[in-house]
Formats: sequence, C-alpha cells, structure tokens
Amino acid sequence: MKALRIRLQQSSANYRKEESDTNKMTYPLPPFSTVIGALHDACGYKEYHPMDLSIQGKYESMHREPYTDHCFLNSTMDDRGILVKMRNPELLSTAFEKVAAAQKSQGNSFRKRITIKVFDEALYQEFVDLKDVNEQIEGFRNVRIKSVLEVIKRRKATLKRKKAGLDKKSEEYLKLSRRESQIKATEKHIKDEFEKYKENHYTKPISKFRSLTTSLKFYEILNNIELIIHVAAEDSILENILNNIYNLKAIGRSEDFVEVIEAKIVELVQDDDCDVKSSYSAYLDYRDIKKGLLIPLNIGEETKGEGGTRYGLNKNYQIIDEKRIFNKKSVLYLSEYCIEETSDTIWLDRYDNQEFIVNLI
Repeated sequence: MKALRIRLQQSSANYRKEESDTNKMTYPLPPFSTVIGALHDACGYKEYHPMDLSIQGKYESMHREPYTDHCFLNSTMDDRGILVKMRNPELLSTAFEKVAAAQKSQGNSFRKRITIKVFDEALYQEFVDLKDVNEQIEGFRNVRIKSVLEVIKRRKATLKRKKAGLDKKSEEYLKLSRRESQIKATEKHIKDEFEKYKENHYTKPISKFRSLTTSLKFYEILNNIELIIHVAAEDSILENILNNIYNLKAIGRSEDFVEVIEAKIVELVQDDDCDVKSSYSAYLDYRDIKKGLLIPLNIGEETKGEGGTRYGLNKNYQIIDEKRIFNKKSVLYLSEYCIEETSDTIWLDRYDNQEFIVNLI
C-alpha cells in the first residue's frame, strides 16, 4: 500500500492537552487532529480530506516555560488589576485602551483615586462620571421608585382583600379586577422605564470598561523532537501533500516551527512472519493492543494492564447542529513494543536498514 512518509524535526514544541489551563500540559506526540490540521493548512484545503495516520517519534527532554496570561473580566474591580476600555466590546476583539492601574496589592480604589496610576485622564474621568451616574440612579431607585412601588403594593393588597369576598362573576369583582390589571401595568411600566434608563445611561457605557488581570502560568515544552509520520490516503491527496510539504511551517503552537528532513511516497508491506521491535514511541490503536497484534515490552509484574498511557485523541470532526462533534480515537502511547505479524492496520516500512512499524489510525 502506498503511503507518504514524512520525517520532521522540531527544536521545541507544546502539543497542548485541551483540558489543561494553569499549566498548559503537552502530549508526548502531536495528536492526529493537530497533524491533519497542519497538513490541510499546508495544502490550502478548506474541507476535510480523509486520511489515516501513523504518528511516532521521540524527544530529548522536557521543561516548563513561564508566560504571562492576560484575562479580561466582564466587569470592573475597584481595588485591583488594570482598568481598561475596550475599543469594540460588541465584537470578538481584544483591542483596548489602558485607563489606570492599581499600584499596591490591596487598599487601592479606582473610584476614589487611591494608589492608582492613571494613563488616560479623559477615559478615567469618563469612568468616574459613570460611577457617579450609577450612584444617582440607585439613589433614585431606593427613594423615589421604592416609595411609589410601596404604594402600588399596598393598593394591590387592598384590591385583593376586597375581591376575596365577592362573586367572581359579579360586576364589582370584574371592576376591581380591571383596576388591579391597570395597577399591575403601571407597576410594570415604571420598572421597565427605570431599567431602560439605567441600561442606556449606565449599563451599556460601563460595559466598555473592564478589569485586566495578569497571572504567571507555564507551558510544558518538549525539546529536540524527531517525528516520523506516515499518511495513507488517495493518491491525489498524497501527491498534493508531497508537493506542498514545505508549506508546513509549524506543528503545535504557531512558534513551534518544523524542519522537513524528508518527504517520500513509499510502499508499505505486509509480513505474516516477522519480529520487529519499535524504534520510536508511538500512538497505537488500543483495539490492536487488546487483540495482541501490538505487544508492549518491558512491563514489570507490578504494572497493570498494557502499560503506556491511554489517550482519547481527536482525529477529525463534523458540524452537527452548529457544533463540532469530534471523532475520537482510543490509543495507547508506548515507547517499547513489537509485532510478530502485520494486519489490516499494521504495516511495515522498510527503509535504509530500518523497519518502521506503521499502525494506521
């Protein structure tokens, strides 16, 4: 069977695990979706082109690399962080103007201008004026609106008591019900008009101001990586990848550049009687492990199961009801394993006195 063998090197990379946050952990090898996405991008594909992959490789070491994480809160804090004004808060834009920054770990106040550094006086004054407006609005709510609503509440209670002793079909009952409906409508109108005023004069304008917080987080970084990737697909797809292989710039983060050592279309072979040991760590199909087609090595008696690390890795996805539904593959990451025979999903790539075990997934 034809396949495209790609040999790559990377000086460093992070193949981020989706669930990691504070410490952005890395997979030991790039997941299928990461490689497929990089190949599709290199070829300029806009839609998924079916392909099966075998991903194997090794790295020299791993270290943690610090970085500063910036987080925009959906509100403002008075005593900490950096006060900013978003340029386009209604869009998915992170563009902002710095307004002021807290100078101490505690005891600051943007509203009272206590131990803060102001970067833009006009924007800072706009922020303070909005806070003053909100104070006036809340004062009006707590005095005028509250007193009016209390009168309405008592009037509704009186009407309810009067209705309690009347026949529901009587003219008096219906008259009181109409009056009750009018009072409820007035109550709703007062509340709606107040909320509308607050929305236009405070809530919308202040939503442009947000707190920007920073924190120290870490990337797990693999060093001196060697990757062997086999791609099985239609001949036209293999040729297209081969012709565009040097458009492949990075795998992992955008700064995780790759060096293409070799890209070659090869003939994978089957052998019903072989004894081949792995040269690299790899993602192996968990079903083939369970069937005994791939045999883990150097598993101590205390080790349970098949050894290695089991992952559920994304391969490709479909859009269903406007959501990405990923096709996950159950794999085992192993560093030492062997085969005694090939199968429909396990092939050999014999190259330069080497034999690569190719487990296509």
